[in-house]
Amino acid sequence: MGTLVWLRPTAAPAVPAGPSAAHVVAAGGVNARPRRVSVASRCTNPRVLQAGRCRWLVVRSGVTAAAAAADDPEDSSELSDLQVASRIRGVFFYAVTAVAAIFLFIAMVVVHPLVLLFDRHRRRAQHYIAKIWATLAVSMFYKLEVEGMENLPPNSSPAVYVANHQSFLDIYTLLTLGRCFKFISKTSIFMLPVIGWAMYLLGVIPLRRMDSRSQLDCLKRCVDLVKRGASVFFFPEGTRSKDGKLGIFKRGAFSVAAKTGVPVIPITLLGTGKLMPPGMESNLNSGSVQVIIHRPIEGNDAEKLCTDARNVIADTLLLHGYGVH
Repeated sequence: MGTLVWLRPTAAPAVPAGPSAAHVVAAGGVNARPRRVSVASRCTNPRVLQAGRCRWLVVRSGVTAAAAAADDPEDSSELSDLQVASRIRGVFFYAVTAVAAIFLFIAMVVVHPLVLLFDRHRRRAQHYIAKIWATLAVSMFYKLEVEGMENLPPNSSPAVYVANHQSFLDIYTLLTLGRCFKFISKTSIFMLPVIGWAMYLLGVIPLRRMDSRSQLDCLKRCVDLVKRGASVFFFPEGTRSKDGKLGIFKRGAFSVAAKTGVPVIPITLLGTGKLMPPGMESNLNSGSVQVIIHRPIEGNDAEKLCTDARNVIADTLLLHGYGVH
């Protein structure tokens, strides 16, 4: 998981290894500039990388993020190739998920009457179908590693799950865990053909983000579901991180846990933001994703639950080289 550095031999004097020295070289501070440099880059913004404003190539964790100098045709061509490959992968990803969704949605519709009669709150059959759909999509396009499965409570035990939010891929990744938790989603997503309808059958909880009444109704519904034996899933940051850093946690999820007495299950997601950064959902980079499931946290103090859960996730992100606000 190290960073690879290539330096093409030139007549330039030796330059000390390290990001700062390479930056000087890439910026033209030495007479004979290397043709290509790869270092641990400060240029972490995918939009900057995509625009080609950086002057070095970063290779980390098997995922290549390319940036070329605008005046170097060779590097510009390499960046273009990476963009095209990423876009093609994105097209195939959505094509596969769309085709699979049609058939699996039909299966959801067929079993839905029985689900309403015998398993209205957990909806285990619907979640099993969703797991098949997500696993199919994930297995074809990126490697998934899960750590801490022993920390997951059984489906029969309600809990409040929380995780950091980096990418649109987070939902796909979490559905592969096979737990019957109810996500919270903005109401506009329910209007999407097939995907939105499937979310309705799964029992996903709608939310109008800027509507305080909707937020209160959402929390009440979560409390009711947990009391009836279902689990709920929150992204406490409220939205996807734009820069990959962990944001401030809102207390809603932890209020639900405190009121119902169920444990909080913190989950750290690593890598989804690099594969499909926010604002670049049409692209899919190559690489892998790691899911780390932490030990349950219990208590009746929402503020302490919030602090403890965020600390666990923040420490894990820092350990793997991610930032925290």
